[in-house]
Amino acid sequence: MTIAIFLAALIGAIALGIPIAYSLLLSGIALMVHLGNFDAQILAQNVIEGANSFPLLAVPFFMLAGEIMNVGGLSKRIVNLALTLVGHVRGGLGYVTIIAACLMASLSGSAVADTAALTALLLPMMVKAGHNKARSGGLIASAGIIAPIIPPSIPFVIFGVTANLSIGKLFLAGIVPGIMMGISIAIAWWWSARGEAVEPPKQATSAEKWQALRDSTWALVLPVIVLVGLKFGVFTPTEAAVVAAVYALFVGTVVYRELKLSQLYEVFLAAAKTTSVIMFLVAAAAVSAWLIAVANLPGQLIELLQPFMDSPTLLLVILMLILLLVGMAMDLTPTILILAPVLVPVAKAAGIDPIYFGVLFVINGVIGLVTPPVGTVLNVVAGVGNMKMDQVARGVVPFMIAQVVVLFLLVMFPQLVLAPLKFFYQ
Repeated sequence: MTIAIFLAALIGAIALGIPIAYSLLLSGIALMVHLGNFDAQILAQNVIEGANSFPLLAVPFFMLAGEIMNVGGLSKRIVNLALTLVGHVRGGLGYVTIIAACLMASLSGSAVADTAALTALLLPMMVKAGHNKARSGGLIASAGIIAPIIPPSIPFVIFGVTANLSIGKLFLAGIVPGIMMGISIAIAWWWSARGEAVEPPKQATSAEKWQALRDSTWALVLPVIVLVGLKFGVFTPTEAAVVAAVYALFVGTVVYRELKLSQLYEVFLAAAKTTSVIMFLVAAAAVSAWLIAVANLPGQLIELLQPFMDSPTLLLVILMLILLLVGMAMDLTPTILILAPVLVPVAKAAGIDPIYFGVLFVINGVIGLVTPPVGTVLNVVAGVGNMKMDQVARGVVPFMIAQVVVLFLLVMFPQLVLAPLKFFYQ
């Protein structure tokens, strides 16, 4: 009954067009009334404490790093490096997109920021070369969602705080799955674009490749700093976010000199606006999270799923299918905030490693970013690339299928995630 009331209040509020954050607050109030402990003071206290978290400071700083990276010239140089390396092969601009997306993912951790940069830089180039615009837009969208998987990752920060898990472990566990997602869409691009008669760009000379590598070195050093620092405990994920933002600011203003002091206000404002949306969601979800624990919803869900608890793989398949359906209707952040407190205890009860489950959860959620009708990343590509939403949705299908295949490969073979994690934490 408790689960039904919570879901009815949440889904009903969303169906009425109420913003997610307010829907979360309303569902929390509905639970409080049902449990007979409504208290406005407790409500306000949970909202405030929900955002009062040191690990969550990583969110604004990673958002800021992503904004600086795009304005300060780091993104442009990474794309140029990928272009000189593989741009000349058949379908090369598609592989450029994938390589650039993986490199940029190691800098910002924001799917929206990376996708916007890739669309602005590469979509006109791909269309001019003769590639199908819908397919090109779909590739860029699917490449953009690699950003939340390869560390640093804003969704992993939110998941770690929500589920009380190690953010550093989540970061390092995402490296191999992120690379697998890149490989999967590269295979899908090769298959879907093989019939296009597109003349690839001229092969870059050795001097041009060397120059592109030199130009991008400052950008490429950042992920090394972050990963080495996390591996050896030099700094926490939150401190890594500060390092990333300060480093990107230094490179953009002093080294590349593309970020002017007059632009800083707009950059900081853009990062603050995005951060405020995320943090309000987190604060609102804290009420529901507290009541979920009070009402013992995870325990009730474990009882409902008891027939599947003895088969972790079957349970994972069921949960992944449910999350895929949820991702079609809800953005990644509210999905984490609403379902992580409920599903992580279920995974633990079934003997599933919670870090492994967290990686699967976030991969599933990012696939939802390219799934209509919500499809946040699809909207970014459509807006920046001046395309219709249905065009991008058609173009993304083969790449989305490839990434779903990767998700279920990870379900069937957990060691693809767990073995690299053990290597990093030896």
